[in-house]
Amino acid sequence: MAGEARFLGTWAKQTFYYAIAGILVALAIAGFFLALNFFSPLFLELLGGYYPPTPENEPHFFAFTPLLGDAFTNPLLLVLLALIPAFGGLICGLVKFKLLPVEKPELHETDVFIDGFHNEKGVIKGKTGLMRGVYSVLTIGSGGSAGREGPSAMLGATVGSVFSRFLKLDVRERRKIVSAAAGAGIAAIFKSPLGGAFFGIETLYKRDMEIEALVPAIICSITAYIVSCYFLGLGHLYEIGEYDTAALLKPFSLLLFLALGLACVPFVIAFAKLLEIIRSFFFGRLKIPDYLKPGIGGFMIGILFLIGYLIVNPHHGVERGIGIASGIFGGGYGFIQLTFYGKLTLSVLVFIAVAKIIATALTLGSGGSGGSFLPSLTMGAALGGAIGQALSYFFPETVGNPWVYSLIGAAAFFGAAANAPLTALFIVCEISGSYTLFVPTLLAIIPAYSLVGRWTIYPGQYELRKESPAHRREFMIDILEGIKVKDAYTKDVLVIPADKTVKEGLHFAERTGHITYPVVDKEGKMVGITTIVDLEKQREIGADYRRIRLICTKDVIVAYPEEFLEDVLHKMDTYNIGRLPVVKGGSEEGEKELLGIISRSDIIREHCRRWSRIKMESS
Repeated sequence: MAGEARFLGTWAKQTFYYAIAGILVALAIAGFFLALNFFSPLFLELLGGYYPPTPENEPHFFAFTPLLGDAFTNPLLLVLLALIPAFGGLICGLVKFKLLPVEKPELHETDVFIDGFHNEKGVIKGKTGLMRGVYSVLTIGSGGSAGREGPSAMLGATVGSVFSRFLKLDVRERRKIVSAAAGAGIAAIFKSPLGGAFFGIETLYKRDMEIEALVPAIICSITAYIVSCYFLGLGHLYEIGEYDTAALLKPFSLLLFLALGLACVPFVIAFAKLLEIIRSFFFGRLKIPDYLKPGIGGFMIGILFLIGYLIVNPHHGVERGIGIASGIFGGGYGFIQLTFYGKLTLSVLVFIAVAKIIATALTLGSGGSGGSFLPSLTMGAALGGAIGQALSYFFPETVGNPWVYSLIGAAAFFGAAANAPLTALFIVCEISGSYTLFVPTLLAIIPAYSLVGRWTIYPGQYELRKESPAHRREFMIDILEGIKVKDAYTKDVLVIPADKTVKEGLHFAERTGHITYPVVDKEGKMVGITTIVDLEKQREIGADYRRIRLICTKDVIVAYPEEFLEDVLHKMDTYNIGRLPVVKGGSEEGEKELLGIISRSDIIREHCRRWSRIKMESS
């Protein structure tokens, strides 16, 4: 009963910690959202003359009247709007690389969380989180193609790290809270508690998840979601139209969703590859001060917007212009809502499916701050919407709701790009408000996730748990449990015959240079062990001609061929011994035939050999 009471007490205390962490994350996310809600209208509405569309259920706290008028009524104002991301990027660059720099500026916000979990023992400094939040507000608020979900996950992880260090929790528990709190950040900003919970445990790996953090993640995410609703409103972030469930579940429809997932694969790979290329260009080959680079990236985004506007919208239609702008600037929140309402033309959808990849790579690759979570959903929504409209032309009876392909395309694209299929699946279900789209979404996610392979938008991800520094020690023990002494011990061992004298033993030790020697009789049976220190003591008292069998230590800790290396390592740690004789026999009583010796270096060498073999087989 005492044990059960202690267990319940520990469980209650940990649950309380997770809930408090969720509350703190929600408060941090509310502050972050409020800052974005101020700076985005300041840059885009006041200076740029552009009112971006937003998700149906997103609150608005600030609004500004344009200084020079509506951008879509005057070509010169349209050019001014295109320059806003460059202006914001320049400010961000000055702050990020010159005024308030942080460690590892090359990492994007979600990668800060991933790196902190794997490589920093769950430690993310409070200053790092705060400063990166500021960079993200400047980048996203000025129209940089990045999302607020990545910074929200990073802020959540920062809060979790600071909170766990305040409580003086151990490294293992700290990592669990950091992972859970990162997911809580997504739950709070995107109003997706289950999607957020799985984000925190899935995005750490390409083909694995941090399953130990699942319960903490669920508690943190639900708590953060409930508290955030008080500030950001109830309900789903997006509204969607009506759809015919029965039609979506017909065999031919399901095949079309499978094809949609396949269509996402080359776009996901192109996005991941372009992120890598542009980052390499800006921070490898472009020899200019780092603080200027985000401004250059923002300027190129503006050029991309103007090119798209002139090509896709030659008649200067306001609605089409807003559709293009909402897809290029910012994360694409309003653009996604427009795709769910089916209000965008095929040409706009096709253009954004490609242009959003370029714009996001330019923003993040040039040093801007933000996340790739929402841009990935935007790319998938544009691609899915374009495919849905094309299919509705060829199969009008089957594809009655083309916009559904935007919703499912968004999930398939993100699930593959982030290696987070369950996160994507639950996000779609929570956006739509039901699980009726579960099967079509799963059919699209599976081929996309399976075929993307090693490509990812989060370079800090490890392939599997066993490769992460967070679990390397656990996996090392697992390897040792499978290796026996007979596989690793050294057979050629120097011994001293029991009938030798102390003087002869010292002479032998001086020639061979070792410290410890097994002592054996004429039949090769071990009778004890001696060291050069023991022999020196005997010489000091004048016992040069005493037989070694009389002075050796007979109560010897030994190892047996069938023992596991982990048990032998435990013996060494317990008795503070660096090597053990390996003897034949199943007990420590009676005569022992000496076979060899096992040392710590033998164990390390065998572990490294097995580890290398496993890595080769897994690759």
